[in-house]
Amino acid sequence: MINKLLKKIASALDENHVPYMIIGGQAVLLYGSPRFTRDIDVTLGVNIDQFQAIKTICSELHIKMAPENPEKFLKDTMVLPAEDMDSKVRVDFIFSFTPYEKQALSRAREVMIENYPVKFATPEDVIVLKMFAGRAIDKEDVKSILLKQHKLDLKYIKKWLSDFQGLPSHKNIVKDFEIIFKQSKQC
Repeated sequence: MINKLLKKIASALDENHVPYMIIGGQAVLLYGSPRFTRDIDVTLGVNIDQFQAIKTICSELHIKMAPENPEKFLKDTMVLPAEDMDSKVRVDFIFSFTPYEKQALSRAREVMIENYPVKFATPEDVIVLKMFAGRAIDKEDVKSILLKQHKLDLKYIKKWLSDFQGLPSHKNIVKDFEIIFKQSKQC
């Protein structure tokens, strides 16, 4: 069910030349330990001025936008929560065009799902995004990826985390990553 939806979303975005990568729990399932997740997080490499194009894609795919006023919600949050009407799976479209996301999108890996190449964030970028989100579940996801992936570009991860450390809400992000990294090596 999730795989069919991933393929459906990926092919529609590709057909419409919308850069994207799958992040969140679906990417953790690919690179880390299995865990329950019943949603799909998709980073789009577009600004909110592309709302109409995404709205059309959602309509064609029978994906219903959740907010009552989706355009306003998107302007306020840069996220467009939606639900696939067939499977009832939640899909969050994250509109992003920062230098970091631009680079992450260019590094995305194609993974064959249902005979279609679906673009996933690299394990390094999933770690960066999870550390940025910073919830307890995100830190556990980082640890699971570190345990399973043995050839990670730690320099790349630390470079971006150092950049984000300049934000007041993320002043300990590098230290937090180093703690998780050490814990993963003790397992």
